[in-house]
Amino acid sequence: MTQEIIIVDAFAERPFAGNQAAICVAPEPREDAWMQSVAAEMNLSETAFLWRQDEVFRLRWFTPTVEVDLCGHATLAAAHVLWSEKYLDFGTTARFATNSGLLTADYDDGWIRLDFPSEPEAAAETPAQLAEALGVTPVYVGRNRMDLLAEVESEEVLKSITPDFRLLAEIPVRGVIVTAASASGDFDFLSRFFAPNCGVNEDPVCGSAHCCLAPHWSTKLGKSDLLAYQASSRGGVLRLRLNADRVELSGRAFTTLRGQLTV
Repeated sequence: MTQEIIIVDAFAERPFAGNQAAICVAPEPREDAWMQSVAAEMNLSETAFLWRQDEVFRLRWFTPTVEVDLCGHATLAAAHVLWSEKYLDFGTTARFATNSGLLTADYDDGWIRLDFPSEPEAAAETPAQLAEALGVTPVYVGRNRMDLLAEVESEEVLKSITPDFRLLAEIPVRGVIVTAASASGDFDFLSRFFAPNCGVNEDPVCGSAHCCLAPHWSTKLGKSDLLAYQASSRGGVLRLRLNADRVELSGRAFTTLRGQLTV
């Protein structure tokens, strides 16, 4: 049996930017071991699998090594595939049943808008190895149910970080979000995301990390609409809106490759 797989650049300003996700729209559920093996074979930060369940699509996300409970860029990529491959009409809301509850996506003039849960952090004790692992001392450290948030003093410091991923992996979290205010004024803030515990040393653009970043910067800047840049080597742009306990994440997506799995 063959299975189509599509690679999409998500939260991208253009093709070959943003974050890659491999998307499999299956006719029926597949075995967990098979999905994890495919994700390892693709070796991207996320491979997403979805299949129709009545009025929604069941959606699951896998890194090369583990399944995760929430992923923004692969959800955006999955919605893009549903519309571009004509599983859904462009005017139809994409509805996903996930391990983090019901998530939705809407198409809006070339942008895809996701409705995700807010994941605010609370101030936390700084792990002993964090400063050494990052090579800088954060000015603030917080933590939510998934990740550690480290704010550094400037955009220049953020971009200069070369982490020790072995030390970062000793911190018992999904990933470490590092963020700083924008120096140029083109964006409200910038970030990077490191997740060696999930088999992804640096994620090019992490949507779910912005479920933490949006409430953090909304509070600091006193505004609910934000423009964010993830300062990885590929780079990515996100429009954010905080609505009480929900975060709208908007980005663009581009299909770059179609293939067939033969096993």
